[in-house]
Amino acid sequence: MDAYKDFAYVYDELMDETPYQSWCERIVGLIERYGVSKPVRQARGSLGQEDGASDRKEVLGEKELLLRSERDLVVDLGCGTGTLTQLFYEKGYDMIGVDSSEEMLDVAMQKRDRSGAEILYLLQDMRELELYSTVGTVISVCDSLNYILEEEELLQVFRLVENYLYPGGIFVFDFNTVYKYEEVIGNATIAENREDCSFIWENYYYPEETLNEYDLTVFVHEDGALFRRFTETHLQRGYLVDQVLTLIEKAGLEVVLVRDSDTDKEVSETTERAYVVAKEHRKKENV
Repeated sequence: MDAYKDFAYVYDELMDETPYQSWCERIVGLIERYGVSKPVRQARGSLGQEDGASDRKEVLGEKELLLRSERDLVVDLGCGTGTLTQLFYEKGYDMIGVDSSEEMLDVAMQKRDRSGAEILYLLQDMRELELYSTVGTVISVCDSLNYILEEEELLQVFRLVENYLYPGGIFVFDFNTVYKYEEVIGNATIAENREDCSFIWENYYYPEETLNEYDLTVFVHEDGALFRRFTETHLQRGYLVDQVLTLIEKAGLEVVLVRDSDTDKEVSETTERAYVVAKEHRKKENV
């Protein structure tokens, strides 16, 4: 069964302990330190109430305004139900969310419509990413990249990101390591019983391929005393830190920071999730 079908509609409930807020704060700090994107609504506010679009065109020129609009775009790659995308929008960034699951995007767009946020969501496989312009920042968190099972396909994703990054733009992403699958969750069963929704998560680790298969069984409370049961199978691949960094550099990006995502310290042999900041460095800004 395809991943993130029925699961999409209970994903937020089952993932309610995911530290999206702290991830957002961390990435915003990384953008401010290493990147080029700015929170556009805050930037417009700083111009004053009397400064409209026509005034900005006179001051900056249409060409520079266009380049700035690309520079300040942030793409959330593998955005899922859009929780992090919404948080970045609330920070003032222009956001594009990309995901290959129609059901996950359906939930994301429901959130967008309720909040009134102006977020563009694209139904795309990240291995075939196609944007209408360059963007200043690409982010990808919550081990979305671990769903890319072949090294050559991961390299293709990195090359596409490099292609669409604005000059000096950054790519901030995380991934689960081989250690996490091999020593922490591989061949383990995780179960949780809640009032309206319960799940059983069975892991099977294949060391030769560094693949982790997890079979997810979910029970959702519906009308009356009935529960609906559905199952999904997900496959993820664990990657070594050096393996990922080699692919990033091969794609033409410059690695500027690598940290343990849980401790925010240097990675080690027991790092379960790492995050990376990679920078575009081969293009020149044409202003």
